[in-house]
Amino acid sequence: MGIELKSEVRVRFSDCDPISHLNNVKYLEYMLNAREDHVLDNYGFTYEEYMRKTGCTWLATQNEIAYLREVKYNERVIITSKTIEIGSKTSKIELLMKSLDEKTVYAVLWISIIYFNVHSRKAENQPDDVKERFAKYQTVLDQQDFKSRVSYLRQKNKKA
Repeated sequence: MGIELKSEVRVRFSDCDPISHLNNVKYLEYMLNAREDHVLDNYGFTYEEYMRKTGCTWLATQNEIAYLREVKYNERVIITSKTIEIGSKTSKIELLMKSLDEKTVYAVLWISIIYFNVHSRKAENQPDDVKERFAKYQTVLDQQDFKSRVSYLRQKNKKA
């Protein structure tokens, strides 16, 4: 089992809809910001630094998100991220937004990314050192597709 990276955030009023629920688009924003922090704090670089140094970066090719429970204004939540798949050119990241006690999952996001050379404008193989760094935080899930993962998390929430 890999390491799940974590951060805590408070849901802001300006990010909520008129009935004080976190706006769907803001789930993505909160989760992407948390992942950026996780990369800096645990992998030791920012995407901007890495691109300047190597000419390469990771681009999202697909986002899959499921909203499992509502999150309300002023709630504090835990956002976790982990690598769930590492390929030669692509990887997949899972982000979860959870209650502070981590028993309830509010949302799950899978991001498929591709390693991309900004100069040649083409996908490239991820360097071995990068794959090794990601592998330290890789978790192999029992559920191999998004729909199965969502079903599993919904069942888990019912027990919480």
